Amino acid sequence: MATQPTMPTEDDVREALRSVDDPEVGINIVDLGLVYHVDLGEKHVRIELTMTTPACPMGDYITDNVRRSVGALLPDGVAVDVELVWDPIWTPDRMSESAKQAFGWPH
Repeated sequence: MATQPTMPTEDDVREALRSVDDPEVGINIVDLGLVYHVDLGEKHVRIELTMTTPACPMGDYITDNVRRSVGALLPDGVAVDVELVWDPIWTPDRMSESAKQAFGWPH
């Protein structure tokens, strides 16, 4: 008999988000600095994220993958709410050192 998953921690959610890549650059959305906030509620996980630009054509693709990867961690009845936010605006300063190195940028 399969066991019901327990509510994940914020670290668990962020680790799941590392499996979601921006397909245009091949780097995960956590290292790109696109994930702004993770809020764990009793019946939801709310994730605020942004894109590198409001005109990013991959927004729906990325948010669908976020819902799928985080949803796989959750017990039945817990929703994944993904909100695209534009404030603060994304800048390359939000990227991890490994992402900056992948682009050949100094740290």
